[in-house]
Amino acid sequence: MTDATRAGILPCQSIDDLIAQGAILSATAFDFDQVQPASLDLRLAARCWRVRASFLPRLGRTVASRIADVAMHELDLSRGAVLEKGCVYIAELQERLHLPPGISARANPKSSTGRVDVFVRLLSDNQPAFDDVIEAYDGPMYIEIAPQTFSILVRTGTRLNQLRLKRGAPPKLSTRSVGVDLSDGVAGFRARRHAGVIDMDHVDGHDPRNFWEPLTPQRGELLLDPGEFYILASKEAIEIPVLEAAEMTPIDPSVGEFRVHYAGFFDPGFGTEEAQGVGSKGVLEVRSHETPFLLEDGQTVARLVYEPLTARPSRLYGAMGGHYQRQGLKLSKHFQLWGTGF
Repeated sequence: MTDATRAGILPCQSIDDLIAQGAILSATAFDFDQVQPASLDLRLAARCWRVRASFLPRLGRTVASRIADVAMHELDLSRGAVLEKGCVYIAELQERLHLPPGISARANPKSSTGRVDVFVRLLSDNQPAFDDVIEAYDGPMYIEIAPQTFSILVRTGTRLNQLRLKRGAPPKLSTRSVGVDLSDGVAGFRARRHAGVIDMDHVDGHDPRNFWEPLTPQRGELLLDPGEFYILASKEAIEIPVLEAAEMTPIDPSVGEFRVHYAGFFDPGFGTEEAQGVGSKGVLEVRSHETPFLLEDGQTVARLVYEPLTARPSRLYGAMGGHYQRQGLKLSKHFQLWGTGF
């Protein structure tokens, strides 16, 4: 079986080929760092609507026609706009697709988006499911944005989610359990309520003390309060082989009534020796649901599902300055490192 027929996730050079062939289009030039080892960052366009409810376009309906039914008012992102927590927005994306037969896609929030508790989902025409893009899709893409804890400042070009292209139905190679690290010292952070606005394009631009409360577990345990948002780290180091990609399941009721990890994609090379990433932990975005939940050190909180790539990527995670290679417990890139410069 050749790379051209093998089922799997497309690596960066194949995404570059799709762009060159016109299968992925944009009204503006693509950014030099927009293509990741096995995914494509998606950028906000200028138009965004505050909507009264989330929705899905059923078969035969476009997203644009449904926006007209639920829109409250329109925002112009070319000048920047604050998206308020507790509200739902739909924004156009700059990229659109003209996929060839056999190629489909799936979207997920970027790591930096999930780590500030912003819930995002991809919408496409005639598709009654979030985040999945059907084979040979030809049309625009939209993003639903629902800030949960912090209000955020975004603008045209802000990247909140990413797209993984795939050929056929990639097989599941393995599933691995992920435990939580609640050992001594600061083992996590809890989001502060009534904090300020986070500029989603301002790297290292926010004092974390204004947004987060450090947590020190007692006897290796941490009590999750319902409705609160936490940043924790995996007990184990995570490694994604260079010929594989992984997705962390967003919720698994068998391990507890809480949601873990909004941002599901791990690119090839994350945590590997070849990419100078040995020892990288997985950062977990955790929200407890209806009842308080007591976590213990090492307890399984999520699962990683590994899938094959169709070919080895020409560059690995971190080659273009990834913010989270070799990470331990770490807040999103928007914040200064905890304990430095205070």
